[in-house]
Amino acid sequence: MPSQAPLLLRHHRPFIAFWLARIFTASGFQMLTVAIGWNLYQLTGNVLDLGLVGLVEFAPRVLFMLHTGHVADRYDRRKVAAICQSLQALIALTLAIGSATDHVTRELIFTLAFLLGAARSFEMPTTQALLPSIVPAALFPRAVAAAQSAQQSATIVAPALGGLLYAFGSVWVYGPTVLLYVIACTLMLNLPARQTPLNKGKATLDSLLAGIRFIRSRPDILGAISLDLFAVLLGGATALLPVFAKDILLTGAWGLGLLRSAPAVGALLMSLFLARFAVERHVGRVMFTAVGVFGVATIAFGLSTSFWFSLAVLVVLGAADMISMVIRASFVQLETPDEMRGRVSAVNGLFIGASNQLGEFESGLTAHWFGTVPAVVMGGIGTLVVTGTWIKLFPTLASRDRMHVPAEEAKA
Repeated sequence: MPSQAPLLLRHHRPFIAFWLARIFTASGFQMLTVAIGWNLYQLTGNVLDLGLVGLVEFAPRVLFMLHTGHVADRYDRRKVAAICQSLQALIALTLAIGSATDHVTRELIFTLAFLLGAARSFEMPTTQALLPSIVPAALFPRAVAAAQSAQQSATIVAPALGGLLYAFGSVWVYGPTVLLYVIACTLMLNLPARQTPLNKGKATLDSLLAGIRFIRSRPDILGAISLDLFAVLLGGATALLPVFAKDILLTGAWGLGLLRSAPAVGALLMSLFLARFAVERHVGRVMFTAVGVFGVATIAFGLSTSFWFSLAVLVVLGAADMISMVIRASFVQLETPDEMRGRVSAVNGLFIGASNQLGEFESGLTAHWFGTVPAVVMGGIGTLVVTGTWIKLFPTLASRDRMHVPAEEAKA
C-alpha cells in the first residue's frame, strides 16, 4: 500500500532516531567547518591554508578507505558511529577550550582537521550501511530521501548559524557543536542491535579488497557508482561560483551566498518530495534522465548572465542531483548483502569524495586554461557525453525497472 508508506516511515521510531542523529551530526560538522575556516584565516591570513584544510580532511578517506569498510562490517555499527561522533565532540571540545584560553594554533587546527577527517571517514560508510538494517526494504528509498533532507537542511541552516554565533567568539560555535555530537551519539546507541551476524573475518588484504571485487562483479552497481564519479567530476561548477558572482553576474557577497545555497535548496525540496513519492519503477531511466538534466542545467548556468535565472538553474541542478543520488544510494545498498555493505559504502564514499574534490580542481584548471564560462559549459557537455556513453556501456542499468528484485521473485 504505497499511500501508507510515508505514514509508516514517520512512525518508525528507529528511523526517527537515525534521522535526528543525522541532523545533529551534519549540523555539528557544518558549524565546525565554518568556525575552523574563520579561525584559521584569522590566525594566518593565508588563503592557501584554507585549501590545505580541505585536503587534510580528505586525506584520511583515501588512507583508510579499505579499513573503514571492514570496520563497518566487522563491528557493531551503532558503536562505531557513536565512537566517531564522540571523537568529533572531543575535537570541538579541544577547540572550545583552546579558544577560551587563547591556545589555538595553526598546527593544532591542522592536526584536529586530520582527526576530524579520520572520524568522518569511518562514520560515513558505517551510517550508510546501518540504515538498511533499521527500515524495511519497501521503505528504504523513502528513508534515503528523508535522511538526505536532514543533510541538506543542515547544509542550508548550520553554516549561517555558525557564522552568526562566531560573531560572539569562536567558543560560542565550538561549545554548542560539542552538545550536538553528544546528542547524536546518544541517539545512535539507542538504535536496535544488528540482526545479521557480524563478519568475524580478520582484516586481511583479501577481506579489505572484497568491496572492490564485489562492485566489479556487479555491472549495474559499478555503472551507478562510476556514473556519479565522472558526471560530478566534469559537471561541478560550485568551485567557480565566486568568479560568476563577482565578474559575470555582477553581484556581491550576498549574491554569492544565495548562489551557494541554491543547489542545497533544490536538493532539499526534491528530497522532501522523494520521501513522500518514491521512485519505484523505471529507476534506470529516471536516474540517467536526472544526470542529463544536471548536465543541461550546468550548461545553462555557464551561459547565463542573469542572476535570478542562474539562481533558478542551480535549484534545478541540485534537485536533479538529488534524484540521481537517492536512486543510486538506494539501489546500491539494497543490492549489496548486509555483510558487505560497509566495504561497498567505503568505496562508494571515496568515489563521491573524489568526484567533489577533484571536480573542484578540474573546474579551476579548465577555467585557468580556457576561461570560466567555457570551463563550465564544457563540463556540462562532458556530463551529457558521459551519460550517453554509460547508457551504452551499462544497458541493464539503463533499462532497470525496480530498485531491487527479491531473490524469490528473481527465481520465479
